[in-house]
Amino acid sequence: MNIKTPDKTPEDTMSIAGLGPHGERAVPADQIQLTAIDTIEAQARRFTVAVVLHTTSSDWSKQELAGIAATLGLHSAALVEVVDCNFDVDQQIAALTRLAEEPVDAVISIPIGNARVAEAHRKLTQSGRKLVLLDNAPTGMLPGTDYASVVSTDNFGLGQSCAAMLSKHIPSGGAAGILGYGIDFFATHEREIAFRKWMGINRPDVTLVRERFSELDSAGTAALEMLRSTPGLAGIFAVWDVPAMKAVRALAQQGYDIPITTVDLGNEVAIEMARHGMIKGVGAQMPYDQGSAAARVTLAALLGLAVPPWVALGGREVTPFDVIEAYQVIWHQPAPRIIIESLRDMGGAQN
Repeated sequence: MNIKTPDKTPEDTMSIAGLGPHGERAVPADQIQLTAIDTIEAQARRFTVAVVLHTTSSDWSKQELAGIAATLGLHSAALVEVVDCNFDVDQQIAALTRLAEEPVDAVISIPIGNARVAEAHRKLTQSGRKLVLLDNAPTGMLPGTDYASVVSTDNFGLGQSCAAMLSKHIPSGGAAGILGYGIDFFATHEREIAFRKWMGINRPDVTLVRERFSELDSAGTAALEMLRSTPGLAGIFAVWDVPAMKAVRALAQQGYDIPITTVDLGNEVAIEMARHGMIKGVGAQMPYDQGSAAARVTLAALLGLAVPPWVALGGREVTPFDVIEAYQVIWHQPAPRIIIESLRDMGGAQN
């Protein structure tokens, strides 16, 4: 495996600001490349891999899986199973316990929660399977012993970016809300910590308030409660796009129009931005590229190569001004017609 010097970072891609679950400095994902000899060996060994996700219904998950599947396929590795845990910890524990007895060589998993799923992940490694984690390392799990690597977007950087974009819509002395995830999850915690830190340094005049949701269906209610408890609320940061859009719908039904920034350029968020709706900015992950990187790391681990404990990707800031171009870069496909038509109906994007 080559760990190569990366090309110059594109101006529209954020550099990596955060640290890994154990304070590791990131190895950028584009530095993780298999050599021609590695590829030949992987193709000859025809590895089998399973993927365990929190959900398979989100746009992020679909692109993550596409990147994993394509990269494994190029190396003659089979993606033999995809598990949708539906955000249920018990389902994930059951799936990991079963996979520890299945004839698979490796598992790529995004842990739901933290401490409760640690032992099930650890037992998977102890059973002889290689384990690569997405976004989060459960409490007490150590790289090299309990898992091979964590592959993640720079969630700290995403939180900073969302704060900077929302700040433009918050008047002096105003209030901003954080729509946080009520589950112990490293990625969303990093986003919120970074958002708070950026505001504290750059906008100390802004009062921050917070509401949590534990179930996605309660995100809209949490947003309304935050607005009712803080009548002068001037903007909201939602920790990812699905709860952000639930907040948009709940607020719109009550006649509110509040600037929102969030993480992930899902289809609904992209349409809302193109229409110049409530979503004013997105710190976008690169899920296809993350999936491809996770697959390369998994193959390297299966080949017995040393892999970094934390591999990360920078995100991308997206505004209504560049939503179509950003969509093409992030999703590796043309923007849907509805996004293009929405932008035309608004007379073109404005920064």
